[in-house]
Amino acid sequence: MSAIALDLLIIGMYFAIIVGIGVHFSRRNKNVSDFALGGRSIPWWAVLASILASEISAGTFFGTPGEGFKLRNYTYAQLMVGYLLARLVVSAVFIPAYYKHNVVSIYEFLEMRFGPRTRRIASMVFLLTRSLASGSRLWVPTLLLVVIWNRMNPQRPLGSWEQFWFTGTALVLISLLTAAYTAVGGIKAVIWTDVLQIAVLFGALGFSVWYLLGHIPGGWEGAKSHLTGPHDLALWQWEGDVPADTAWGKIKSVLATEYTVWAALFGSLFVTLATHGTDQDMVQRMLTAKNKRQSAVATILSGIADIPVTYAVLTIGILLSVYYGHVVHDPALPLTALGKPDSTRIFPYFVVDAMPGGLRGLVIAGVLATTMGSLGTAMNSLATSYCRDFHFRWFRTPDDDSARVRIIKLATVGFALVLIFVGLATAFVKAHNPGLSIIGIILGSFGYTYGSLLGVFMVALFTRTRGSETGNPIAMAAGVIVVAILSDLPNDLKEMITGSALYHNPAWLPVIEFPWRIMAGTLVTVAVALCFKTPAAPPESRS
Repeated sequence: MSAIALDLLIIGMYFAIIVGIGVHFSRRNKNVSDFALGGRSIPWWAVLASILASEISAGTFFGTPGEGFKLRNYTYAQLMVGYLLARLVVSAVFIPAYYKHNVVSIYEFLEMRFGPRTRRIASMVFLLTRSLASGSRLWVPTLLLVVIWNRMNPQRPLGSWEQFWFTGTALVLISLLTAAYTAVGGIKAVIWTDVLQIAVLFGALGFSVWYLLGHIPGGWEGAKSHLTGPHDLALWQWEGDVPADTAWGKIKSVLATEYTVWAALFGSLFVTLATHGTDQDMVQRMLTAKNKRQSAVATILSGIADIPVTYAVLTIGILLSVYYGHVVHDPALPLTALGKPDSTRIFPYFVVDAMPGGLRGLVIAGVLATTMGSLGTAMNSLATSYCRDFHFRWFRTPDDDSARVRIIKLATVGFALVLIFVGLATAFVKAHNPGLSIIGIILGSFGYTYGSLLGVFMVALFTRTRGSETGNPIAMAAGVIVVAILSDLPNDLKEMITGSALYHNPAWLPVIEFPWRIMAGTLVTVAVALCFKTPAAPPESRS
């Protein structure tokens, strides 16, 4: 059997298994709770695997090795500190509240605390942000297809528009297949395919590390002999990238740097509180556990499991910098416009160029696993939130459970089409303007909005008399506006469209990086919301 045939066999077996899982669970969704929450019957270890599968998208699979390749150290992994601390808070405060109120869409909790307006606004923020973030991520794994084509046809690399049609077709096919097993099997199919996908992912990562160590003379010790720079293999970074003499200058430098100890302790803490406490996509799988204790165990252990996974993926990137920098000098390496190796494409290039048949198929299946895992949960959570927060309230809906499940299944397909549209739009813009940095803006979109979402949830959870239907929308809008200004978003958008700046921020104002955006949005939202008092007869007292 040829190497390519073996790769195709492994990938085909993977697709066959996930379709079988979807069909298996198709007859077990008798009501909305079964379809959206699996009847709260999923074992904790499966919930844990599903959380991990959702966190590790194709962007992580390619992007994190790229960070290791570019930085040649482990400072990115500092963020794990905040990730783990946030999970403790989510497990102690957020999850018990959701179980206590028996919610399906977590934004139902906001209506119980404040009223329907806050619920609708929060749910809308989630629907828009998650659609943009998940849809744009669909473009990322298609990088692998472009690398495969260009490597197999070095005399005829794909042009920009050929890349769009080539990757767009693959994007549509993967999305429709994911929509099929998600709509048929519900959250149970999503979670059990996530279990398979995380197993494939771990196998792909493990084999990648093993293969690189086996092809670098001296293994890890041999690799370390080439990693002698001042920041190589560093674990921590305390100061920002820009040197400063004054206290405010040092603070500005830290806020403008992605990976520091301070970002790990504070910035990533708020990021994870938002993604794991207020995002229906993530929280919905936590609520499938049998009780709040098992949900908390799965959530906390997923944070612990994240640590070796992150270090393994960064190690792959570091070893690739040694492999292509000192062991194999390959003139065909994908390059950036500056003539340096493209850190984003270096791992997919290595997979196609160096790995043997079978192992290459396993890694490609791992990429598909991360894509379909995060995509399936996004479709399910978007459909659930839309139906619970809007459709079932605005349109006449039968009380029959099977009819409601059919509506959610149709909504799943509908959001699959929305995600496909966003993914194709992203690919189109990149094909037309390859130099634009639109991917980073869209992928980081929740950094601009989720601080407001987290802020209103924190007011609801940690206070009893503050926040109102009038004040919450004002507070959330203030959070979004402040983050947009502090992150220089208006200028980024203006320059992306016209090539010129809209205005110039004053020199004293910091331009904050991604880990700090949610924290800033949260603090502003909370501060404004606290200025408004909850009415004497809150909605929950009338329920």
